[in-house]
Amino acid sequence: MKKSDITVNGRINDPSQVAGIKRYVLSDGAAAGLKVVECDNGKLRFLLNESKALDIMQIFYQGKNLSFVSKNGFIARETDFTNRFEGGALYTCGLDAVGAVEGKTIHGRFHNIPAKVTRADMEEDGLTVEAEIRFTSLFGENITVKRKIFSAYDSGKIELSDKIINYGGKDEKFCLLYHVNLGYPLLFEGGKIFADTEDVRPRNEWARENLSAWDTVYPPEDSVEEVCYYLEPKDKTVCYFHPKTGRKFTLNYSGEMKKVIIWKSWQAGDYSLGIEPTTTFLDGEFCYSELPKRSEKEFGLTLTIE
Repeated sequence: MKKSDITVNGRINDPSQVAGIKRYVLSDGAAAGLKVVECDNGKLRFLLNESKALDIMQIFYQGKNLSFVSKNGFIARETDFTNRFEGGALYTCGLDAVGAVEGKTIHGRFHNIPAKVTRADMEEDGLTVEAEIRFTSLFGENITVKRKIFSAYDSGKIELSDKIINYGGKDEKFCLLYHVNLGYPLLFEGGKIFADTEDVRPRNEWARENLSAWDTVYPPEDSVEEVCYYLEPKDKTVCYFHPKTGRKFTLNYSGEMKKVIIWKSWQAGDYSLGIEPTTTFLDGEFCYSELPKRSEKEFGLTLTIE
């Protein structure tokens, strides 16, 4: 489907009957003040958080939610990480920290920086939203991330591209992790994770005890600890599939990312699956990448539901 098909077929009075972009500000509770860009391609509806780096709040496929939203919900105020982590379909971590890094905010500052939307259009082939997120400090880094999100009409696909530009006069170190989070009803016991990887390593001893079932989705349980696994897929693709529902979620990623963290949380009330392409693993394996002065690097994600 193309925009010209929508406008000339004689059956559509206004393009918003089948697709469109809306921008609004939330007004209730802890979310009051958040700026949202709502995109509807005719099959997928997804919400972008303009107040938080243009990350993806939720994705709905044919009306059904795909995303994990934590019990915190979406909040506008600043507080400590555990009280404000919303999950969401995409929570971008970095550029100064992934996980817990001494002296840094958990998972970094990037997600909490408001985006400046520079474009929100219904193009001929689909919906496009572009924004700039400035990652700067006095006497410190001068980095801009140019983010573009595109979704073709009547498709089950969202494409995200990030161009990270160092405008400063000195080299900078950075890290990046795309925290992609699936939730109920897409996430359900019996679901399986697929990745063409030679090695799956547990993050800690608890994960090691459950290593044989790293790829399996369990039903929720009370008071069970989260687990994380480290992967290095050959083709930069990870899938989640549920045989009963027939729903398949595929995440492709690009750029200088060869690593993926699988985060599984089966605790009742925190039921989620994270598929997380990253430039670095966590804890003792954490390391920074280099962004030379006046240079840029590109990264990308494609989220597909079918």
